[in-house]
Amino acid sequence: MVANDLEGRSARNILSLSGGKDSAALAVYLRDRVERLEYVFCDTGEEMKETYEYLERLEVHLGQPIIRLNPDRPFSHYLQLYGGMLPDARTRWCTRMLKIRPFERYVGRDSVVNFIGIRADEKRKGYISAKPNIEPRYPFIEEGVIKDDVLRILQESGLGLPSYYRWRSRSGCYFCFFQQRIEWVGLLENHPDLFRKALRYEKENPVTGERYTWNERESLGELACPARIQRIKEEHLRRLQMGHRTLKFRLLDLLDDEANDQNDACLICRL
Repeated sequence: MVANDLEGRSARNILSLSGGKDSAALAVYLRDRVERLEYVFCDTGEEMKETYEYLERLEVHLGQPIIRLNPDRPFSHYLQLYGGMLPDARTRWCTRMLKIRPFERYVGRDSVVNFIGIRADEKRKGYISAKPNIEPRYPFIEEGVIKDDVLRILQESGLGLPSYYRWRSRSGCYFCFFQQRIEWVGLLENHPDLFRKALRYEKENPVTGERYTWNERESLGELACPARIQRIKEEHLRRLQMGHRTLKFRLLDLLDDEANDQNDACLICRL
């Protein structure tokens, strides 16, 4: 398959990777189907080591390097620029400054077909850029590929799933504000250093009561209290037990369902 622009010239073929299962499966799926395919990963510098390890394994399978796209400034610079206001669902400056801008800078003015790993069974279809020279393509939607197919592709390739799926539903930054509370607990238990780093970003003005926290309703300090962790785990276990009533239940299914409770999650971070 060779993509062409409206004037018949060959367009660049670029596949956006997030470090997650769907985009990795799409890379495997398209490896021998699309010519001159470029694989890119927007590296914020705030990813977990498991993400980098998985990308390295994927590179071996693909037989070519994955191009790392870095922002022009680190997260801490933009946090200061935005007055210490942490990104949230309404002001997703992290995605815009750390992911989309580096991608658009890499593309430049070239005609590009951007392959995106959204499955046919997902209730979303978004796009990471509004530039007119970038055409989005959704092969999994076009060909009816669903979650079970993705898991099969990864299993048959020998890649399997990223190890963080044991406790986390998403790729992306360790401090992603779209994380479920059970995932914050997972971060605390698996990467206490990163949890403490995320905690240090939170601010509270004791005079005005203004708070900048990753969760709207509680700070990470409040979430990390043993009694609160126990309640979060009990609620998660209750959902697990409810899930066992279905015919095909997996922990990954439950985590995906929890993540989809906030189905506006940043597309480029969750492919």
